[in-house]
Amino acid sequence: MADEDDDLPQEDGPDPEPRLFTLTEAERTRKELEPFLIEAMDCRKKLSRLDHDLNAVAARIMMMGGVLVPYEKLAKLRREHTQLAENMKSALNRILEAGCLVKDLEVGLLDFPAIIDNEEVYLCWKLGEDRIRFYHRQDEGFAGRKPLDPRDPGPGDVVQ
Repeated sequence: MADEDDDLPQEDGPDPEPRLFTLTEAERTRKELEPFLIEAMDCRKKLSRLDHDLNAVAARIMMMGGVLVPYEKLAKLRREHTQLAENMKSALNRILEAGCLVKDLEVGLLDFPAIIDNEEVYLCWKLGEDRIRFYHRQDEGFAGRKPLDPRDPGPGDVVQ
């Protein structure tokens, strides 16, 4: 006879420690994850437009007292919405599973946990930047970004 407890979810213990990245690891991971970030951002924009369309259809139905419901159009919009939401979730999960944090999906902002001078910080990268050039303390946000190398001349450099 099988043990009834085998069917219950098992506690794995405490959550694992977050991944800490070196700059080289973060840069490699950034390059791998950039397409997933772009996909999630694109899905988010399309979902926003679909939400607007669905709300417009709902408002028309309500104004008409529910008499004329465009079932086919509504079903198509809902299928598209569901697919986009699944695609976005999948892309975001891929980023999170790598150990990165998505800080702003509108502008494409990723943080990579790291240690600098014995302090836990985030290596900070924004879509469009050619490489990871900045970091900030974990209690700071984008506005608190500091250059990794104060002598960094800016965009155009290549990571060595």
